[in-house]
Amino acid sequence: MEKTYEFLKKCGTYYIATMDGDKPRVRPFGTVNIFEGKLYIQTGKVKNVSKQMHANPKIEISAFTEGKWIRLEATAVVDDRIEAHQSMFEEYPSLLNMYKPGDGNTETWYLKDATSKIISIGGEVIVENF
Repeated sequence: MEKTYEFLKKCGTYYIATMDGDKPRVRPFGTVNIFEGKLYIQTGKVKNVSKQMHANPKIEISAFTEGKWIRLEATAVVDDRIEAHQSMFEEYPSLLNMYKPGDGNTETWYLKDATSKIISIGGEVIVENF
């Protein structure tokens, strides 16, 4: 999980794919955090991505930087504890312009049953399961 976290942090922006009924949806994300030994992302409950993850929590994340890309398959699990929110805001204080812990909109999700592949153009593949 550490290499996955480091890669996503280095990218800054990654892309998350969800399903909206029978249609795929992809959008940029920028939050990633490790809290209590799990990899977390964050969004707002009012967003379509939240509704899509509640309906089908299987997601895929992809990003590219410095001649390497990542493909991360996982099941997203919502964690609405204030502690999870606060941990994300400590990592990303700029989010406090839009969200607050326990505001009824903030949503943190951890990734489980995850397989991450970091692949270089040269062919090296790093696999992490968490």
